[in-house]
Amino acid sequence: MGSIATESQFHVLAVDDSLIDRKLIERLLKTSSYQVTTVDSGSKALEFLGFHEDHQNNPNQLSVSPNNHQEMEVNLIITDYCMPGMTGYDLLKKIKESSSLRNIPVVIMSSENVPSRIRRCLEEGAEEFFLKPVQLSDVSRLRPHMMKAKYKDHQEPQKQQVEEKSEVEMIIQSQRQEEDESPQEQPRQEEDESPQEQPQQQQQAQGSNNNKRKALEEGLSPDRTRPRYSGLTVV
Repeated sequence: MGSIATESQFHVLAVDDSLIDRKLIERLLKTSSYQVTTVDSGSKALEFLGFHEDHQNNPNQLSVSPNNHQEMEVNLIITDYCMPGMTGYDLLKKIKESSSLRNIPVVIMSSENVPSRIRRCLEEGAEEFFLKPVQLSDVSRLRPHMMKAKYKDHQEPQKQQVEEKSEVEMIIQSQRQEEDESPQEQPRQEEDESPQEQPQQQQQAQGSNNNKRKALEEGLSPDRTRPRYSGLTVV
């Protein structure tokens, strides 16, 4: 299997409270060789994704919970805008606020062409805004968004590994520089002092040797051992 999935490996989660619209979008997606899961509300979509709202601590906070029903990752979410309870816009915001879900592309559908609504959804992070009824040509525009997200998910772990490796190498290099600098300070001082001490020691040793040699020469001088008298030699 390659690093980038084909269309048949893409999984789309479709969210719509209308049974007719759900059947229509499901048929279009399956015609395009996508795997499809349909739910009738935004809360069920979050439940399928393995998230739920923690109303006690923070109503806007999404918490992780295990979900045995989700057997494959979701590559794209397509949701109706007007739904009772949680609207498609609310679902979009919660997905983009989640660190685990924010990279999943989200497409909004609506039967009403309201420019301000379309602009607000796109600014919040929606990839597309389709007007109902959704056409097969609209579904064909989903593939680039899923390919982009798949490629991004594939690249992020490698990028993180490279960054972590570079950080470790910088730390090791910094430690080596500190180790190379600190031990060399004392030997340098000793080396700086030793040339000054060596001439003094050599001068002292040379002077001592000269004194000894002079003493020996004086002690062994013929003038001292054999006193001379004028005209006579002592035997």
